[in-house]
Amino acid sequence: MSFKSIVRELKEMKDGIGSISRRGADSRRWNGRTKSHVAPDITLTSLEPGEQGRWANMPPELLLDIISRVEESETTWPARAVVVYCGSVCKSWRAVTKEIVTTPEQCGRITFPISLKQPGPRDSPIQCFIRRNRETSTYLLYIGMVPSENDNDKLLLAAKKIRRATGADFIISLVANDFSRSSNTCVGKLRSNFLGTKFTIYDNQAPTGTGIQTDSRSSRRFHSKQISSRVPACNHVVSTIAYELNVLRARGPRRMNCTMNSIPVSAIQEGGKAPTPTSFPQIIDEPFSPSPAPKGKSPNEDINNASLPELPVESQGSAEPLVLKNKAPRWHEQLQCWCLNFKGRVTVASVKNFQLVAAVDPSHNVSAAEQEKVILQFGKIGKDIFTMDYRYPLSAFQAFTICLSSFDTKPACE
Repeated sequence: MSFKSIVRELKEMKDGIGSISRRGADSRRWNGRTKSHVAPDITLTSLEPGEQGRWANMPPELLLDIISRVEESETTWPARAVVVYCGSVCKSWRAVTKEIVTTPEQCGRITFPISLKQPGPRDSPIQCFIRRNRETSTYLLYIGMVPSENDNDKLLLAAKKIRRATGADFIISLVANDFSRSSNTCVGKLRSNFLGTKFTIYDNQAPTGTGIQTDSRSSRRFHSKQISSRVPACNHVVSTIAYELNVLRARGPRRMNCTMNSIPVSAIQEGGKAPTPTSFPQIIDEPFSPSPAPKGKSPNEDINNASLPELPVESQGSAEPLVLKNKAPRWHEQLQCWCLNFKGRVTVASVKNFQLVAAVDPSHNVSAAEQEKVILQFGKIGKDIFTMDYRYPLSAFQAFTICLSSFDTKPACE
């Protein structure tokens, strides 16, 4: 059998493995309108070795060679879905796939959903773009330089803005049609204060190797009888964002500082390492069917009714958190406006445009080149279309939440 025939059979494998590829939430399916979504990082444990089909008995050496060649040949989406198919066949195939597929920091590619929580590459940024829908207050993050014309864009994350009396919440999900906090696709949230000057990023899992504190009141509430203990509780404060007040509008463009409590400042030093999770919490891996909503209530109403407590943002560990600041623009005399060099990735002037660099003290022994390196840049390229390029030590989830803060109204900052 030729290699092309093997790949062709892999693409049709979802029809041959029956309920395996069709089990779970809509986000785990690759047919129909969810074809462009990332499949959750599930663990197939319900099948015995004798029930996994003919593919499970393939010799390990041949299996390793096949998946290695698929990994090398499929570099972009949607063709890269073949790699995900390999990991969905059975337990043995998934083990080999996870062994071969490396993190975005190492390969610069996004494969499984956990890649969205892992730091980006060090050398070159991962290029993405965001679509804003004003009518539904939703924001969709796709991978790619610019939107494609054939509607094959790869959806990474989706967010929905929920207005509150004291601010706003951005609920972040793996899919674009389910923003319920009780869903197993919910991965985090962004909360703002009343003025839109301070934001808190909540994650559904504690960062690896850090001492992020969780409020005990939240734990008791999420383990109550009304809510299943497997509901993703987005109660881990991992970052805070602060915009400087500019009521008189005399300080120029927006100024912002991001305190990445989950990333130590040593991560950008030579030999430093940022936290890299390897899997989602069990609540994401296990199938979960939330109880049906009462009559007359929409699935998203529980977002408004259940408010998260304001948790302490200080890390219990001794590591100093990394702080990011926006790169100061320069005044262009001919254009009579503030300018930044986005290297062609931003084409429309907007108050939302920004570039983030590390704000470190000279005592931290960080090179000047590392301090000038743009870690995250965000800007407008068209009506409701924005580019987002991020790199190490930020993850796609962290970069997306920072960019979402720029969409919120800030009457006291501009």
